[in-house]
Amino acid sequence: MNALALLMLALAPGAAIALFIYLKDKHEREPVWLLLISFLYGALSTLLTMFISVPVNALIMTKDDDVVQQFFNAFFKVALVEEFSKFFFVRFILFYNRNFNEPFDGIVYAVMVSMGFATLENIVYVYQYGAATGIIRMVTAVPAHATFAIIMGFFIGKAKFTHRKVLYYSAIALLTAAVFHGAYDYFLFISYIPGLSVGVAVSLITSFILSRKAIRLHQQSSPFIK
Repeated sequence: MNALALLMLALAPGAAIALFIYLKDKHEREPVWLLLISFLYGALSTLLTMFISVPVNALIMTKDDDVVQQFFNAFFKVALVEEFSKFFFVRFILFYNRNFNEPFDGIVYAVMVSMGFATLENIVYVYQYGAATGIIRMVTAVPAHATFAIIMGFFIGKAKFTHRKVLYYSAIALLTAAVFHGAYDYFLFISYIPGLSVGVAVSLITSFILSRKAIRLHQQSSPFIK
């Protein structure tokens, strides 16, 4: 497969999910230019991830065959760092944009940022490991990032429009996304233990079900419903 085809393969899942969420915004859609900027913020969030991860990985080493150390690796060194990097742009930049005017927008912006992150990550993986990896990630890693973002965005939407609970829901947004991300990664990291790889599917399916519910709840809570 040539370089252009690999690029299209890497871009396709993130673009498709971004479009899906855009179309789910039934009542007052966000400006396309702002969604593109949000996507770019997601790409920039990979730099923030690297900025945090490099010194952390240098200071704290974990063994691949130690299930306790891999728990720390999955939940703290990977999930919390990556989700914080995405959370930063949603909560501290897009949160204050005047177009963020209904709870569902929290999901929209979180997903756009997350897809920017996941797409850049996907490009690296696909060019490094080939088309087969791209196809696998199309139905695993990229949708997983989207579900974590929807869960995060649900609570950021509540933070924006629930008075006196901004810090509470902001913290819940980051922590829940990190927990689901960490669970997915943890079972992936210890999948060498027979039978535990099923945990990857279980965590992904659970976050997918919760994401569908989050989308429905915020669609129903829009102030633009006539």
